[in-house]
Amino acid sequence: MSACRPSCGACCIAPSISSAIPGMPEGKPAGVRCVQLDENNLCRLFGDPRRPAVCERFDYDHSLCGDNREQALERITALEQAT
Repeated sequence: MSACRPSCGACCIAPSISSAIPGMPEGKPAGVRCVQLDENNLCRLFGDPRRPAVCERFDYDHSLCGDNREQALERITALEQAT
């Protein structure tokens, strides 16, 4: 298992999140950038107890995240649309 790809942020853009996020009390729709994603595509809530549990549980997986950010966005978007 690898660590997340630096400056990717695909998992904070492509999927919908139904849990409340600080700054997004209704969660976020698929394809919308999370307000907690900083200019370097890093989560401002990483390690913060306010971070939604769904985000905390999400982990890098090469079959989902692919070889680069573009593949991650494509694959997570496709999975979101299929569900």
